[in-house]
Amino acid sequence: MMTNLFSVFDPSTSILTLSLNWLSTFLGLFLIPMSYWLMPNRFQLIWNNILLTLHKEFKTLLGPSGHNGSTLMFISLFSLIMFNNFLGLFPYIFTSTSHLTLTLTLAFPLWLSFMLYGWINHTQHMFAHLVPQGTPPVLMPFMVCIETISNVIRPGTLAVRLTANMIAGHLLLTLLGNTGPVTTNYIILSVILTTQIALLVLESAVAIIQSYVFAVLSTLYSSEVN
Repeated sequence: MMTNLFSVFDPSTSILTLSLNWLSTFLGLFLIPMSYWLMPNRFQLIWNNILLTLHKEFKTLLGPSGHNGSTLMFISLFSLIMFNNFLGLFPYIFTSTSHLTLTLTLAFPLWLSFMLYGWINHTQHMFAHLVPQGTPPVLMPFMVCIETISNVIRPGTLAVRLTANMIAGHLLLTLLGNTGPVTTNYIILSVILTTQIALLVLESAVAIIQSYVFAVLSTLYSSEVN
């Protein structure tokens, strides 16, 4: 039962579908209507307002070192993850954000580039960051070990947080979806359908929140090395 349950996250094994599975990562770009690029509309204005709000917030988090190029990178990261989270809610579409293959691919290069930039250009600041201000001298060696471990596991926590949240919601939806067809009681069936609709709305909110959390934490990690 558990094998069948988790198999909904497995990519198809045929040669054709296996090559098309990860193309769903960029499928959101092809679903954008041409009218979005040609003429202003309501959805474009809403999306532009969201991007402008994110730009202002990311620029504030980055501090004086922040500029339009940096915020554009994190806004693009937010958009990519959010599109993939939403696409995973549609039937028969491969949920790429529920796999560590994608999330670690996003998190690890970002973290590694931040660390290399910080240690090469701001070495003294990076050493000072290992010991929080006001730490007693006796605890300094332990704080260095704790801060080092905290920095090393950051890409893992970023990737696992996103993957775990996407898997948890999809598992609940799959369990309810498998229970509905075998239920003969109409009252229980209506309760299951209502619960599944509520979970779908909740998963839509999780899709936005988790992409926002991933982008904000990446922005904070970037601001620490400047």
